[in-house]
Amino acid sequence: MRQTSTSYLEQTRGILYSYLISVPLLIAYEILILVSQPPEQAVRISIDVWFKSIFQSLGVNAISATLIVAAVIGAIILYIKRADLSHLKKKYFLSMILESAVYAVLVTIVIIGLLETILTMKVYNTVEALNKVQLFALSLGAGLYEELFFRVILVGGLSYVLMNFFSKRGVAYAIAALIAALIFSGVHYVGQFGDSFTVGSFLFRFLFGLALNVIYVTRGFGIAAWTHALYDIFVISQM
Repeated sequence: MRQTSTSYLEQTRGILYSYLISVPLLIAYEILILVSQPPEQAVRISIDVWFKSIFQSLGVNAISATLIVAAVIGAIILYIKRADLSHLKKKYFLSMILESAVYAVLVTIVIIGLLETILTMKVYNTVEALNKVQLFALSLGAGLYEELFFRVILVGGLSYVLMNFFSKRGVAYAIAALIAALIFSGVHYVGQFGDSFTVGSFLFRFLFGLALNVIYVTRGFGIAAWTHALYDIFVISQM
Protein backbone atom coordinates (compact mmCIF):
# COMPACT_ATOMS: atom_id res chain seq x y z
CA MET A 1 0.00 0.00 0.00
CA ARG A 2 1.45 3.34 -1.07
CA GLN A 3 2.12 5.83 1.69
CA THR A 4 1.15 9.43 0.91
CA SER A 5 3.60 12.11 1.97
CA THR A 6 2.32 14.80 4.30
CA SER A 7 5.25 17.15 3.80
CA TYR A 8 4.26 20.59 2.50
CA LEU A 9 7.60 21.08 0.76
CA GLU A 10 7.52 17.68 -0.89
CA GLN A 11 3.91 17.81 -2.04
CA THR A 12 3.88 21.39 -3.34
CA ARG A 13 6.94 20.93 -5.54
CA GLY A 14 5.20 18.08 -7.33
CA ILE A 15 3.33 18.21 -10.61
CA LEU A 16 -0.18 18.06 -9.13
CA TYR A 17 0.04 21.19 -7.00
CA SER A 18 2.12 22.95 -9.67
CA TYR A 19 -0.56 22.37 -12.29
CA LEU A 20 -3.52 23.31 -10.11
CA ILE A 21 -1.96 26.56 -8.88
CA SER A 22 -0.93 27.52 -12.43
CA VAL A 23 -4.44 27.22 -13.90
CA PRO A 24 -5.61 30.57 -12.41
CA LEU A 25 -2.64 32.29 -14.08
CA LEU A 26 -3.70 30.97 -17.49
CA ILE A 27 -7.39 31.80 -17.08
CA ALA A 28 -6.81 35.29 -15.62
CA TYR A 29 -4.23 36.08 -18.31
CA GLU A 30 -6.54 35.14 -21.19
CA ILE A 31 -9.53 36.98 -19.68
CA LEU A 32 -7.59 40.17 -18.98
CA ILE A 33 -6.03 40.16 -22.45
CA LEU A 34 -9.53 39.76 -23.92
CA VAL A 35 -11.17 42.59 -21.93
CA SER A 36 -8.29 45.08 -22.03
CA GLN A 37 -7.28 44.98 -25.69
CA PRO A 38 -8.82 44.76 -29.17
CA PRO A 39 -8.39 41.14 -30.35
CA GLU A 40 -6.66 42.21 -33.58
CA GLN A 41 -4.14 44.36 -31.68
CA ALA A 42 -3.64 42.33 -28.53
CA VAL A 43 -0.20 42.49 -26.95
CA ARG A 44 0.86 39.12 -25.58
CA ILE A 45 3.89 37.56 -23.96
CA SER A 46 6.38 36.63 -26.69
CA ILE A 47 6.54 32.99 -25.56
CA ASP A 48 2.74 32.82 -25.72
CA VAL A 49 2.87 34.20 -29.26
CA TRP A 50 5.39 31.51 -30.22
CA PHE A 51 3.15 28.76 -28.88
CA LYS A 52 0.00 30.17 -30.45
CA SER A 53 1.72 30.64 -33.83
CA ILE A 54 2.17 26.86 -33.96
CA PHE A 55 -1.58 26.35 -33.60
CA GLN A 56 -2.33 29.09 -36.14
CA SER A 57 0.00 27.43 -38.66
CA LEU A 58 -2.14 24.31 -38.27
CA GLY A 59 -5.27 26.32 -39.06
CA VAL A 60 -6.88 26.09 -35.63
CA ASN A 61 -8.01 28.79 -33.20
CA ALA A 62 -4.94 29.53 -31.09
CA ILE A 63 -6.74 30.48 -27.87
CA SER A 64 -9.13 27.52 -27.99
CA ALA A 65 -6.28 25.16 -28.80
CA THR A 66 -4.22 26.52 -25.89
CA LEU A 67 -7.07 25.95 -23.44
CA ILE A 68 -7.76 22.48 -24.84
CA VAL A 69 -4.10 21.49 -24.51
CA ALA A 70 -4.04 22.81 -20.94
CA ALA A 71 -7.20 20.84 -20.15
CA VAL A 72 -5.83 17.63 -21.69
CA ILE A 73 -2.56 17.97 -19.79
CA GLY A 74 -4.58 18.60 -16.64
CA ALA A 75 -6.71 15.52 -17.23
CA ILE A 76 -3.59 13.39 -17.66
CA ILE A 77 -2.01 14.79 -14.49
CA LEU A 78 -5.20 14.32 -12.49
CA TYR A 79 -5.51 10.74 -13.71
CA ILE A 80 -1.90 9.90 -12.88
CA LYS A 81 -2.17 11.58 -9.48
CA ARG A 82 -5.75 10.44 -8.78
CA ALA A 83 -4.65 8.62 -5.61
CA ASP A 84 -3.37 11.94 -4.18
CA LEU A 85 -6.57 13.91 -4.83
CA SER A 86 -8.22 12.79 -1.62
CA HIS A 87 -5.22 14.08 0.32
CA LEU A 88 -5.18 17.48 -1.43
CA LYS A 89 -4.82 20.32 1.07
CA LYS A 90 -6.50 23.55 -0.02
CA LYS A 91 -4.58 25.61 2.54
CA TYR A 92 -1.37 24.71 0.74
CA PHE A 93 -2.33 26.88 -2.24
CA LEU A 94 -2.43 30.04 -0.17
CA SER A 95 0.83 29.02 1.46
CA MET A 96 2.38 28.55 -1.98
CA ILE A 97 1.36 32.03 -3.09
CA LEU A 98 2.69 33.58 0.12
CA GLU A 99 5.92 31.62 -0.27
CA SER A 100 6.22 32.87 -3.84
CA ALA A 101 5.67 36.46 -2.69
CA VAL A 102 8.48 36.09 -0.15
CA TYR A 103 10.84 34.77 -2.84
CA ALA A 104 9.87 37.56 -5.24
CA VAL A 105 10.61 40.25 -2.65
CA LEU A 106 13.81 38.71 -1.29
CA VAL A 107 15.33 37.89 -4.67
CA THR A 108 14.49 41.34 -6.02
CA ILE A 109 15.93 43.17 -3.00
CA VAL A 110 19.14 41.16 -3.06
CA ILE A 111 19.77 41.37 -6.82
CA ILE A 112 18.73 45.00 -7.26
CA GLY A 113 20.67 46.04 -4.18
CA LEU A 114 23.77 44.23 -5.39
CA LEU A 115 23.68 45.56 -8.94
CA GLU A 116 22.77 49.12 -8.03
CA THR A 117 25.66 49.15 -5.57
CA ILE A 118 28.08 47.86 -8.18
CA LEU A 119 26.76 49.63 -11.27
CA THR A 120 25.14 52.69 -9.64
CA MET A 121 22.33 52.63 -12.20
CA LYS A 122 18.72 51.59 -12.52
CA VAL A 123 18.63 47.90 -13.36
CA TYR A 124 15.22 47.47 -15.00
CA ASN A 125 12.88 49.35 -17.29
CA THR A 126 9.10 49.46 -17.50
CA VAL A 127 6.74 49.41 -20.47
CA GLU A 128 4.96 52.75 -20.39
CA ALA A 129 2.95 52.28 -23.60
CA LEU A 130 0.48 49.91 -21.91
CA ASN A 131 -2.14 50.53 -19.24
CA LYS A 132 -2.15 48.89 -15.82
CA VAL A 133 -4.67 46.19 -16.74
CA GLN A 134 -2.60 45.17 -19.76
CA LEU A 135 0.58 45.15 -17.67
CA PHE A 136 -1.14 43.09 -14.97
CA ALA A 137 -2.26 40.58 -17.61
CA LEU A 138 1.24 40.37 -19.06
CA SER A 139 2.66 39.85 -15.57
CA LEU A 140 0.49 36.78 -15.11
CA GLY A 141 1.34 35.55 -18.61
CA ALA A 142 5.06 36.03 -18.01
CA GLY A 143 4.89 33.95 -14.86
CA LEU A 144 3.13 31.13 -16.68
CA TYR A 145 4.60 31.05 -20.19
CA GLU A 146 8.14 32.19 -19.51
CA GLU A 147 8.54 29.73 -16.66
CA LEU A 148 7.03 26.97 -18.79
CA PHE A 149 9.48 27.66 -21.60
CA PHE A 150 12.66 28.75 -19.84
CA ARG A 151 12.45 26.48 -16.82
CA VAL A 152 10.47 23.36 -17.79
CA ILE A 153 11.36 23.12 -21.48
CA LEU A 154 14.74 24.86 -21.73
CA VAL A 155 16.40 23.98 -18.42
CA GLY A 156 14.82 20.52 -18.42
CA GLY A 157 15.69 19.84 -22.06
CA LEU A 158 19.22 21.23 -21.94
CA SER A 159 20.07 19.38 -18.73
CA TYR A 160 18.79 16.13 -20.26
CA VAL A 161 21.04 16.61 -23.31
CA LEU A 162 24.05 17.74 -21.27
CA MET A 163 23.82 14.66 -19.03
CA ASN A 164 25.12 12.74 -22.04
CA PHE A 165 28.35 14.78 -21.92
CA PHE A 166 28.91 15.24 -18.19
CA SER A 167 29.11 12.46 -15.64
CA LYS A 168 27.83 14.67 -12.81
CA ARG A 169 24.17 15.66 -13.00
CA GLY A 170 24.83 18.86 -11.05
CA VAL A 171 27.25 20.10 -13.73
CA ALA A 172 24.67 19.50 -16.45
CA TYR A 173 22.00 21.39 -14.49
CA ALA A 174 24.39 24.28 -13.76
CA ILE A 175 25.34 24.75 -17.42
CA ALA A 176 21.71 24.43 -18.52
CA ALA A 177 20.70 27.03 -15.92
CA LEU A 178 23.38 29.48 -17.13
CA ILE A 179 22.38 29.10 -20.79
CA ALA A 180 18.67 29.41 -20.01
CA ALA A 181 19.26 32.51 -17.86
CA LEU A 182 21.23 34.19 -20.67
CA ILE A 183 18.46 33.47 -23.18
CA PHE A 184 15.79 34.52 -20.67
CA SER A 185 17.49 37.89 -20.21
CA GLY A 186 18.10 38.44 -23.92
CA VAL A 187 14.49 37.78 -24.94
CA HIS A 188 13.37 40.90 -23.03
CA TYR A 189 15.07 43.14 -25.61
CA VAL A 190 13.35 41.59 -28.62
CA GLY A 191 10.14 42.76 -30.27
CA GLN A 192 8.02 45.90 -30.42
CA PHE A 193 7.80 46.28 -26.65
CA GLY A 194 11.29 45.05 -25.90
CA ASP A 195 13.32 47.17 -23.51
CA SER A 196 16.33 49.24 -24.53
CA PHE A 197 19.45 47.27 -23.67
CA THR A 198 21.47 48.29 -20.61
CA VAL A 199 24.14 46.33 -18.81
CA GLY A 200 22.28 46.72 -15.53
CA SER A 201 18.94 45.43 -16.76
CA PHE A 202 20.58 42.54 -18.62
CA LEU A 203 22.53 41.46 -15.55
CA PHE A 204 19.45 41.77 -13.34
CA ARG A 205 17.37 39.58 -15.59
CA PHE A 206 20.22 37.09 -15.93
CA LEU A 207 20.55 36.80 -12.14
CA PHE A 208 16.77 36.75 -11.73
CA GLY A 209 16.63 33.93 -14.28
CA LEU A 210 19.24 32.00 -12.31
CA ALA A 211 17.25 32.52 -9.11
CA LEU A 212 14.09 31.26 -10.82
CA ASN A 213 16.03 28.22 -12.03
CA VAL A 214 16.98 27.42 -8.43
CA ILE A 215 13.38 27.94 -7.29
CA TYR A 216 12.10 25.72 -10.10
CA VAL A 217 14.54 22.88 -9.34
CA THR A 218 14.04 23.02 -5.56
CA ARG A 219 10.38 24.11 -5.25
CA GLY A 220 8.76 23.19 -8.55
CA PHE A 221 7.09 24.93 -11.48
CA GLY A 222 4.11 26.36 -9.59
CA ILE A 223 6.21 28.28 -7.08
CA ALA A 224 8.54 29.55 -9.83
CA ALA A 225 5.61 30.72 -11.96
CA TRP A 226 3.96 32.62 -9.11
CA THR A 227 7.29 34.11 -7.97
CA HIS A 228 7.84 35.49 -11.47
CA ALA A 229 4.26 36.77 -11.80
CA LEU A 230 4.28 38.45 -8.38
CA TYR A 231 7.63 40.09 -9.07
CA ASP A 232 6.22 41.64 -12.25
CA ILE A 233 3.10 42.77 -10.37
CA PHE A 234 5.27 44.39 -7.69
CA VAL A 235 7.12 46.30 -10.42
CA ILE A 236 4.03 47.66 -12.16
CA SER A 237 2.50 48.62 -8.82
CA GLN A 238 5.40 51.06 -8.39
CA MET A 239 4.81 52.75 -11.77
